[in-house]
Amino acid sequence: MLLEANRIQKSYDGVKALTSVSLELRAGEVHALIGENGAGKSTLIKVLTGAIRPDSGEIRLRGQRVEHNTPAKAKGLGIFAIYQQPALFPDLSVAENIGIANEGKKLWRKVNWRARVTHATRLLQQIGAQISPDALVSSLSMAEQQLVEIAKALAANACVLILDEPTASLGQRDTYNLLRIVRTLRAHGTGILYISHRLEELFEIADRVTVLRDGNNVGTREITDVTSRELIRMMVGRKVETLYPKPQTRPSEIALEVRSVSCERSRVKGVNLVLRKGEVVGLAGLVGSGRTQLAKGLFGLASFTQGSFYIDGKPVEIHSPRDALQAGLAYVPEDRCRHGAILEMSVRENVTLASLDKLSKNGILQRRAERQTAQGFTDRLHVKAPSIEALVKSLSGGNQQKVVLARWLITQPKVLILDEPTQGIDIQAKSEIHRLIRSCAEGGTAILLISSDMPELLALSDRVAVMAKGHLVSIFDRKDASTDEILRLALGQNPAESRGLN
Repeated sequence: MLLEANRIQKSYDGVKALTSVSLELRAGEVHALIGENGAGKSTLIKVLTGAIRPDSGEIRLRGQRVEHNTPAKAKGLGIFAIYQQPALFPDLSVAENIGIANEGKKLWRKVNWRARVTHATRLLQQIGAQISPDALVSSLSMAEQQLVEIAKALAANACVLILDEPTASLGQRDTYNLLRIVRTLRAHGTGILYISHRLEELFEIADRVTVLRDGNNVGTREITDVTSRELIRMMVGRKVETLYPKPQTRPSEIALEVRSVSCERSRVKGVNLVLRKGEVVGLAGLVGSGRTQLAKGLFGLASFTQGSFYIDGKPVEIHSPRDALQAGLAYVPEDRCRHGAILEMSVRENVTLASLDKLSKNGILQRRAERQTAQGFTDRLHVKAPSIEALVKSLSGGNQQKVVLARWLITQPKVLILDEPTQGIDIQAKSEIHRLIRSCAEGGTAILLISSDMPELLALSDRVAVMAKGHLVSIFDRKDASTDEILRLALGQNPAESRGLN
């Protein structure tokens, strides 16, 4: 056995985060670790990497007990964790990031720049990463930064690699590439602990799966002996009939029409799109296809150089988010921590932020009305927080996302644009947000749903639009859409055969 965590216990202020949790990782194995937010996954990772010390229990590496574990000691033993947000220096090159992390720690020494670049190049080639060692990390995509993190771990002779939500912010092509690299590492004997909320990935990559719930190990199973339905039941502790609510809406008149919008800078080219009231239109495409750029343009965060907008059949000018709000649009961005929630502010302040004018009288905020509004919407969306005065940073990812959604639902939008609304959140929170999306559609809201989660996109959407290289190349009715066809078009194959664009 490569790595063993035996009977790990950890409590915070009397609240048990881990209760006698045990886990085994074999060399050359991908072992999935899953559970809802708050199940104990992050705590267990911190124990394994030495970031926190358990109250009791032990860690063994190749049969030897690891005493007084620390982050430095764990890395020295070959235990590395790569998180959803890579820990890299953005203003240094790829080679410098790899070198700083793994070269000698002497205060005074001469850097062999040629050797550093050569070493980085070899490591990047080893994992099949087409990245220049001279490139600044700030110029890399999220997927490329994660590959640099993997190269760093290999440079330090990692034998245990912990991947925490590695594909949460990746499109399909980057996800396939990452999974290919994971298989290569497994074939070379690396033990990989793989944490993901995307259950479909586990059946592609994992050998075994361990489920945590409320700090307890619910069970470890061979991946071939379990179904996604069983895993969901193990995670939430009850039977879940389906993650995806069935559409009950009948789209009616047009809510938003976009005609020939283009922007050379954002690489959106001649997009025509119609959204109807009560309809969910899924927007598929690879990273860089123009999906997010289109969404930002619709909300006034980017300027289109050509094209026109119509709301309820009337032309509107959208040059700023204020214009978009006044026209009846709302936008939930992809990165909830950077562009969605304001983590240092309370739930109340976050929820009412876009509606302060409606909650004010003669320029003075009506505190009672603000509190009532915030409480009402957090109750409606089942936001789990000690109170509406709790800081958003103290909430789980799923509850943070609900807070962001509540902010825009208060504005009663005609059109709701959602960019990766369930990215990096647990199964239960994802299911609740899916039901909320369908509920909004049933209320007559037109929804544009951008998602890299293909099962989610196909299940929630009435129609699916596909973008490639800035063009909207096709729109499918739900019954005609398939993963294979969508991916073929997203990869740019036969983009001229557009259909159904109205």
